[in-house]
This record gives sequence, C-alpha cells and structure tokens, in this order.
Amino acid sequence: MRVALVTGAATGIGLATADLLEERGWRVARNHLPGQDVRGHGFAADVGDPAAVNAMVERITAELGAVSLLVSNAAAMIMGAIERVSEADFWKVVDTNLGGYFNCARACAPPMAEAGWGRIVAISSEWGQTGWPGATAYCASKAGMISMTKALARELGPSGITANAIAPGVIDTPQLEVDAADARVTLDEIKRRYAAATPLGRIGEAREVAMAVAYLASDSAGSLTGQVLSPNGGTTL
Repeated sequence: MRVALVTGAATGIGLATADLLEERGWRVARNHLPGQDVRGHGFAADVGDPAAVNAMVERITAELGAVSLLVSNAAAMIMGAIERVSEADFWKVVDTNLGGYFNCARACAPPMAEAGWGRIVAISSEWGQTGWPGATAYCASKAGMISMTKALARELGPSGITANAIAPGVIDTPQLEVDAADARVTLDEIKRRYAAATPLGRIGEAREVAMAVAYLASDSAGSLTGQVLSPNGGTTL
C-alpha cells in the first residue's frame, strides 16, 4: 500500500483529500498543527519549520512507510491593504505556504527518487495566477508554488516523479471566514458574492479539489507533469 502525506489535513481541502485518498486505498499521513484534532494517522508539525518537517517525515517512514505522494496543502492567509501588512505577517504566510512546500518536497523527494516513482501535488490558488487585492502575501506564495512545481517537474522527472499544481477558485472551506472578516460581511454573504462572480453560479467544494488530487496521484496521470489544473467554476476562462 502506497503512503501519502497530506499537509494541513485537519480541515477543508486537506481533510477532504485525506479522506478520499484513504477511500482509494492509500495509507495517509495527516499532517496538522500541534493542538489540532485529526482522525486516522495524525502527524503534528508546523510545515514552515524545516526541522519539524524532517522529524515528521522520519516518523511517517518508520510508522507507515516511505512517502510516495506529497500533497502540499497547508496554508496561512491574511487579508489587508499592503500598507497594513506587517513584515512578520507577510513572511508567516510565505514561510507556511511556499516554505512549507519546499520543506516537505525536500524531505520527500529523495525516497521517491530511490523508489523510481513518486507524485507531488501542490495546492496553489487561482489568486496565485490572477492576483487579488488585499492578498499580496497569499498571492505571492501561491504563485511561487506554481513556479516551484514546474522546476520540480523538470528536476525530478528523470527519477520517475511527477509534480503538478492545482489552482482552485473559491472553495467552501473555513478559510472563507478570513475573506468575510476583511469585507466586513457575513460568511453567507461572501459566499453569495463569490458565487455570483463565477460562471457556474456557485463556489467549489473541497471534495472536487480532492478528486483532482486523486487523479494526479494515479497511474493514469503518469505523463502529466509540470501542469496546473484549475477547478474554479470558469473564472479564468
């Protein structure tokens, strides 16, 4: 049974992805922040901390086996005009989103290369492609994830490892609470606004992103690498 590491697996897209991969027969290591509750095989670590990531991957390998699939999903987000964003907040977002991806890929890629098979899937964002006002740190980090994915695809391809990114549009997860607070509206209202701006007339669901991850992790996607899938309801047509 192959082993998957899903970061940020306590809620939202990470939780949906971990659940679906287990349904598909994967043994799933569910990364979460210390203090969070997760079901299944939980592994607490702040992915922005390289030492914590290395220790986590070593523990996963000892308890479940070598990681064959990395789903880099853990994310931090702040909203606000650039003049109000502190350096500390900016780097916290970048260190978690982009730095966490780097830390996990660096720890997981060598065993994948040794096995001659591996999958890396980065959960980026539509905003990493288009930008969004008030989300400079988040957009920068998510754009960086896309570029790093393309670099990893070229670097790791000869070792049998694919690397792809998913750039979802607005997804119905707890992260929308940040958007609602920034806009000073209710959670229901921010969902309504985002849905109205989407050609399909609705926001996405976490399981829809999870389905894209499961495809990229499968043998059927063996020739797909360095690409960006965009489950966004048509907002970037």
